[in-house]
Amino acid sequence: MMTTTVTRELNALDRCDRCGAQAYVRAVLETSGGELFFCGHHARSVEEKLRPMTTEWQDETARLHEKPVFDDED
Repeated sequence: MMTTTVTRELNALDRCDRCGAQAYVRAVLETSGGELFFCGHHARSVEEKLRPMTTEWQDETARLHEKPVFDDED
């Protein structure tokens, strides 16, 4: 059986599996195709051990440093 994963931008509904904070990293496991979600802190703490077991490591932690864009609607 082949599992197809769809990469999409993570959003506020995606929560860290360790602490419940907003997830900025999504890891797709090689063996099962299951997904794990992590905040930046927990992603860094498990990356060295977990990343070799993944088929995809979607890291959006750079978004933590983006400045919000506001529309000027005067």
